[in-house]
Amino acid sequence: MRVRTASAAAVQGLALALLALIGSITLFVLTVVSIVLIPIGVGVFTTPAVLGLVRAHAGRRRLLAARWAALRIPAAYRPFPVDPRGGITGQVERCSLLLKDPAVRRDVQWLLVDMTAGAVVAVLAPGLILHGVFGLLIAAGLWIPLADAENGPYWYAFVPVEGWGTGTLAGLLGLALIAVALWANTALVRTHFALVGAVLRPGREGELEERIGRLTETRHDALDTSAAELRRIERDLHDGAQARLVAMGMNLGAIEALVEKDPARAKELIAKARESSAEALTELRDLVRGIHPPVLAERGLGDAVRALALRLPVRTEVDVELAGRTGAPVESAAYFAVSEALTNAVKHAGAERIWVDITHAEGSLRIAVTDDGRGGATVGGSSASGDGSASDSGSDSGSGTGLSGIERRLGTFDGVLAVSSPAGGPTMVTMEIPCELF
Repeated sequence: MRVRTASAAAVQGLALALLALIGSITLFVLTVVSIVLIPIGVGVFTTPAVLGLVRAHAGRRRLLAARWAALRIPAAYRPFPVDPRGGITGQVERCSLLLKDPAVRRDVQWLLVDMTAGAVVAVLAPGLILHGVFGLLIAAGLWIPLADAENGPYWYAFVPVEGWGTGTLAGLLGLALIAVALWANTALVRTHFALVGAVLRPGREGELEERIGRLTETRHDALDTSAAELRRIERDLHDGAQARLVAMGMNLGAIEALVEKDPARAKELIAKARESSAEALTELRDLVRGIHPPVLAERGLGDAVRALALRLPVRTEVDVELAGRTGAPVESAAYFAVSEALTNAVKHAGAERIWVDITHAEGSLRIAVTDDGRGGATVGGSSASGDGSASDSGSDSGSGTGLSGIERRLGTFDGVLAVSSPAGGPTMVTMEIPCELF
C-alpha cells in the first residue's frame, strides 16, 4: 500500500512540476509582457485575456489541491459588473478591475512561487525514486561506462564511484533514497499544495470582505425568499380556504332563508357547506404543513424526512445518524432543501431508487441525496420556487433553478451545496450546514 501511495505521489509530483515549469513560467512571462504593454495601449486588450488564463491555471491548481490533498483553497475574486460596458471603454474598465482585484494579484504572485519553490518541492517526489533506481543501476554495473580513467570517478551524489565497492555504496544510497521516497512523497505533494494555499488563500482582511459580501448576498436572498413565501401564503389563502369559507357563508345564508320554506333544499345546502368546510380545513392543514410540518416540530428532521419519503412514488431509503436536534430555522431549511432535492429526483431524474443520508460531524449537518437516475444535473438559473417545493427545472432539467434555490436556501445559514451528476448518473446532491446539536 505504501509503495502504491508513494508511486501515485511521484506521478502527481511530476505532473505538478511540469505544470509549474511550463504553465506557470509561460503565464508569468506573458503577464509581465502584457502589463508592460499597457501604457502603449496594446496591453489593455491582451491583459484581461492573459489574466483570465492565469485565473484558470490557478483554479485548476485549487481543484488538484482538493482532489489530491483534501485541501480547500477558496477563490475570492471580485465580481464583474452585471451589465459591462462595450467597446474600448469597457475593455479598459475590465482591465482595471482585474488589476485592482487582490485575488488576481495573488494569482500572479503565486506564479512566481510556483515556478520556483513549488516546482522544486514537486519534482523531489519523482526525483527521489528515479535517482534511487539510478543508484541501483550503478551498483549493477552501470558505473563501468560512466567512470572515466582520465576524468576520474563518477560521482553519484556524494559517493565517488570507481569500482564495485563504491558502486555497492551507490546502490545502498539509492535504496535509502527510495525508502525516503516511500515515507516522504505524500508529504512533499502536500507541502507543494501548502505553498499554493499560503499564497492563493486570502488574508484575514480578504476573508472578512468575502464573508461580508456573502452575508449581504444571503441576506438579500433571505428577504426575497420570505417575501415570496408571504405572497404564496396569501395567494393560497385567497384562492383556496378563503374562497371556500366565503362559499360556505353564502350557503349558510341561503340555508337560513330556506330552512322553513324548503327543508329539503336546505339539507342539500347544509351538506355542501359541510363539504366546503372539510375542504377548507384540508387546505389549511396543507398550507400549515408547507410552512412548517407538524412532524418536523414534534419529532425532528430525521422523522420528518422519513415521513416525506413515505409519500414519494419512488423507493426511498433514509439513514439518519443524529445525536440531537438542531435549531428550528436550520431544521426547517434542511427539511425543505431535502424536499426540493427529492422532488427534483422524482420529476426529472427518472430514478428508480433514492438514498438519503443525514449525519452531523465536525460541527456541520451533512445531508446527501443520491438517485440512480439519468444524471446531468447542474446548478444554475436565477430563481427558485420559494416555497420549499421543487421548481420546474431542477435536477436533469437543464437550467438547474431548483438546485439554485436549494443553494440560496442553504446560503442563508452559511451552508454549501455540491452536485455530482455525470451523464448517465448517478446524481448525488450533498448539503452541509454549520450548526450544533442540542
